[in-house]
Amino acid sequence: MRSIWNGAISFGLVSIPIKLVNATENHAVSFRQIHTADGGRIRYRKVCELDEEELTSADIGKGYEDADGSIIPITDEDLAALPLPTAKTIEIVAFVPLDSIDPLQMDAAYYLVANGVPAAKPYILLREALKRSRRVALAKFALRGRERLGMLRVVGDAIAMHGLLWPDEIRSHEGAAPEASVTVRDAELDLADTLMDTLGDVEMESLHDDYREAVEELIASKTSGGEASAQPTAEAGVGKVLDLMSALEKSVRAAKSSRGEEGDSGADGEGRGDAQVTELRSAGSSGSAGSSGSTGSAGRKKAGGKKAAGRKAAAKKPAAKKASSGRATGGGGAAKKTAAKKTTAKKSAAKRTPAKKRASA
Repeated sequence: MRSIWNGAISFGLVSIPIKLVNATENHAVSFRQIHTADGGRIRYRKVCELDEEELTSADIGKGYEDADGSIIPITDEDLAALPLPTAKTIEIVAFVPLDSIDPLQMDAAYYLVANGVPAAKPYILLREALKRSRRVALAKFALRGRERLGMLRVVGDAIAMHGLLWPDEIRSHEGAAPEASVTVRDAELDLADTLMDTLGDVEMESLHDDYREAVEELIASKTSGGEASAQPTAEAGVGKVLDLMSALEKSVRAAKSSRGEEGDSGADGEGRGDAQVTELRSAGSSGSAGSSGSTGSAGRKKAGGKKAAGRKAAAKKPAAKKASSGRATGGGGAAKKTAAKKTTAKKSAAKRTPAKKRASA
């Protein structure tokens, strides 16, 4: 790897000679500007606006434009004369926890390569100290004519340095969040949690730039004289989302399908979400379904009521028969008593009549 800076890490009184190399590389396909009529290259020429003379890089210097538009020349000698302790040194100023660094500050990444055999032991000493402390080192360094802030951390067996933006270069987040008042329900959060769990982890090595690959295939096809094959375009997710719950549920199902999972989840959150989503989706047809359901329920209630009334009536019939039988028996006894009284009266009358007749005779 080609180094872009040579210097040393200042670790207290310990100095570690190192080389700075880029830790990342850009794989984007670059294009040139051309004249569409004949395919000729479009080039930019650096021309002085005063005498319209085309200049080379050796003729071009630096200048600062003042508020009134005037240019103040700044030479390399002027900059070299400025006090810059970190011109050839990565000066460690503190050791802090990694989570104290805001990811918004992260900039370009570099590897620090030990420069020579004498640098090996102090390099490994710093690496192991960072590992054991589980902290990162904050440092100042100078690169491309300006002082920068950096963060040193262990990556595998190497020490990497991330360039950091200065704190005053981070813009405030005010105005980025929605100003509308929104209430998020627990059921929606449960479904969001389920979706995150379903998507799960990913192997970073499996991620790749699909668009770049398509561009490379296009270029290869045109280079060989073939025609560019039409690529299927994925539908953009710009449809109207009428129901957040429904969108979450469909996302969970799609994620499960893509991972080869089937069936309902047993999570309480998703179960509650499914019930609510079903209710929301069937809101348009809830009238017919609800009325038919209530009618069937009412019919079953009436049928059950009739059966119960029938059983009660059947239970009362024996008692009614006994009562009527009792009444019939009681009535017969009273009639016999009345008839007996009448017979006795007639006999008494028969006895008295002869006596009267005898008296009159």
